[in-house]
Amino acid sequence: MTTAWYPVARTAEVGTTPVPVGAGGQAYVVVRLRPGGEVSAFPARCPHRLVPLAAGAVVEGRLQCPAHGWRFDQEGRCVDIPSLGPHGTPPPRADLPTPWAVEERHGWVWLAPERTATPVPTRASAEPERAPAPPDPDGAAFDNLDPSLEHAWHPVALSRELRPGGWLQVRLLGRNWTLRRDGRNEGGALTADPPAFGVRERLGVLWLAPTEPADVPLELPEAGDRRFVIGWLPPERSPGPAGPLADTFLDATHGPFVHASTIGAPDRSEFDPAPVTTEPGGFSSVREQWCDNPVDPEVATGGRPLRQRRRTTYTYRAPFQLRLRQEFLDSGATTTILYLLQPEDFDSTRIYVCLLLSSGPGLPLPAPADVADQVALQRQILEEDVRSQAALAVTGLPLDLRDEVHVPADRLGVALRQALCDFMAVGRRHQAAA
Repeated sequence: MTTAWYPVARTAEVGTTPVPVGAGGQAYVVVRLRPGGEVSAFPARCPHRLVPLAAGAVVEGRLQCPAHGWRFDQEGRCVDIPSLGPHGTPPPRADLPTPWAVEERHGWVWLAPERTATPVPTRASAEPERAPAPPDPDGAAFDNLDPSLEHAWHPVALSRELRPGGWLQVRLLGRNWTLRRDGRNEGGALTADPPAFGVRERLGVLWLAPTEPADVPLELPEAGDRRFVIGWLPPERSPGPAGPLADTFLDATHGPFVHASTIGAPDRSEFDPAPVTTEPGGFSSVREQWCDNPVDPEVATGGRPLRQRRRTTYTYRAPFQLRLRQEFLDSGATTTILYLLQPEDFDSTRIYVCLLLSSGPGLPLPAPADVADQVALQRQILEEDVRSQAALAVTGLPLDLRDEVHVPADRLGVALRQALCDFMAVGRRHQAAA
């Protein structure tokens, strides 16, 4: 029942930090957009990428989403989307459908989700109703246990994690698998228990395909290029599904907000979307942007500015393989980042990140200390992304484009959703043929 008033919080509890509450089975946040101002109420999630607004902040009298900086006024109108630039116009669907009314009475904040003729009660003696878990997005969400994932090669461990003659237990698609390596050297034969379609070693990673795979492997030319030095990050685990993580790694507009303390450029939030090229099993895209490059040795000596031009080539293969080749146009250096995601359980994803570093034409290979600095920076960036994902609290990646609001800067995210839909269709055909 939503045609009623609900006490959701004591007035003293509500300041300029959003407070999650619930009313009539719906999730909201309440907040004062100015110190001492009246209370406003908004739906619990941003319509863009369904980020909980309880993690947002009040900025210049507006509620700002923590992931991409979308801002909403007191009536829920979206008044600013940074990726559109200062003259961009938010689409109508970006507005938040606010509740019918909010009142402060008798030391409580009262909320009426829908129009009601019932007056605000004269008193509230019980504790207010607290927020339920935010509802999942409507429509299909691609999660870590989707049946189509049976038909793909998945990373399950770094090669060095399984010694010759040893065994290793891994988690994939909600099941335990035991891997064994025969012999006395790293090239020993690999087996899995329970039996799988195949186990293989590639790019310094152990891969497992539960059934006949339908995916297209991601190529990594830098792995055989002597101009590059390789550095692996320790595997990281994210408490959430792989799909939204892949979406984050493809997203260049969250940097000023999620990575403000590392590589974000807060004055460069406007985004000029690049074209997407469809390829077998996925897609690629190339774009140029300005970014901070703190690991460039010339920055410390004043030889080059911190802000530099970078050309990034995104290459994606379904379901969860991604390569970012970053060419720093001022220094000539190239950093390629390989992201591989292992869908362990409904609420767990293991992340493998490999850096391939080149100093540039005619220059020595990156020194071990420089590689260590790059690895340390990428670990910070990855930790920021994992924290952001933990706050997201979704069960999967919505594939229906109507479940979220997309803007031109989301072109890669839209391509990701389309590629996963294609991958699911191929998986269904394999299941039907089995």
